[in-house]
Amino acid sequence: MQRQLLFIPGPVMVSDPVLAAMARPMIDHRGPEFAALLARIARGMQPLFGTQGEVLILGSSGSGGLEAAVTSAFTAGQKVLVCPIGVFGKRLANIARTWGLEVETIDTPNGYALDPQALAARLRADTTGEIAGILLTQNETSTGVQNEMAPLAASIGDHPATVIVDAVSGLGASDFRMDEWGFDIVVTASQKALAVPPGLALVAVSSRAWERIEKAGAPRFYFDLRKARDFAKLGQTPWTPPVSIAYAIDVAIERYHAEGAENVWARHARYARAIRAAAEALGVEVFSQPGAHSSTVVALNVPEGLQADALRRSLREDANVVIGGGQQELKGKILRMGTMGALSRTDVLGGIGALEITLLGQGHRLQIGSGLRAALATFLGMETAAV
Repeated sequence: MQRQLLFIPGPVMVSDPVLAAMARPMIDHRGPEFAALLARIARGMQPLFGTQGEVLILGSSGSGGLEAAVTSAFTAGQKVLVCPIGVFGKRLANIARTWGLEVETIDTPNGYALDPQALAARLRADTTGEIAGILLTQNETSTGVQNEMAPLAASIGDHPATVIVDAVSGLGASDFRMDEWGFDIVVTASQKALAVPPGLALVAVSSRAWERIEKAGAPRFYFDLRKARDFAKLGQTPWTPPVSIAYAIDVAIERYHAEGAENVWARHARYARAIRAAAEALGVEVFSQPGAHSSTVVALNVPEGLQADALRRSLREDANVVIGGGQQELKGKILRMGTMGALSRTDVLGGIGALEITLLGQGHRLQIGSGLRAALATFLGMETAAV
């Protein structure tokens, strides 16, 4: 199969050293070698979460990690406040409903970040303390929106609710301070900013969350953080883990720290700015609103008169460039270009060039080369306007 350039929100491009790690021989997942591997992964992930607390490794997707967080932290009948900013925030609400929780939502228009004042106002009104949990999204790939988490933490203040954060598509790509911001359970996954194949969820849990997990009464079996914690103390996972993915993430974490967290954050932000600058130059509107742009996914409105599926098909078949489309009510209305994974500046310029050619071929009026010039100016630090 010919190599594709993946600009989707995950799975993402994986570097050769990370892929090569997966070819290592199998080891006993109950033995000392695997115990050492798990300990390295947990230690290496703590700075990404911004925590000194425990980090658990689950054999699942990010959604599995979120289900583990919800089922472990609450009891059926409790009320949780969910603050979706897109499809995956709504999925988190559906997980809560599935496990018998009473769900209240603060709705936010697509393309916008959650208003911290709206969150603060609702929590001030909770004078009886009926809200047992607050479920937040750090980064929403369906809309290309990222919440600023520090203001949301300030809005929560000293409210006693257990705070769960879906950081699946954002952790590692920007600054995150779980302990400082007072979040209780934070979930991410291997196939996003860490640039590893799918297969592992990583869950950071605060000491306050453990106290509440011990009292929670929801039924659970596979997705049980208590089991995961008990086995982690033995250097194991409760269920058979994807050993090859553990090898891969171990190498990916080492590479992450070698590059340096601030350099990783800057790289994702720069790629996102370059794509937004190119889109503006090409006459393609960015879907997310100023102040709410994600650094891992850029969502673009489909130009009038063009079809999203035709654009994506042409990119895939003619240029081996794969980008995402819209989901649910945004299907056919937006395109999504991810910045995560083992992508170079040359890859980003190649993807933008392919998009420019495809737009031109589909009848979109543009100034030839304008997108590439705008992206290149971003990489050279020559932006003329904030994007």
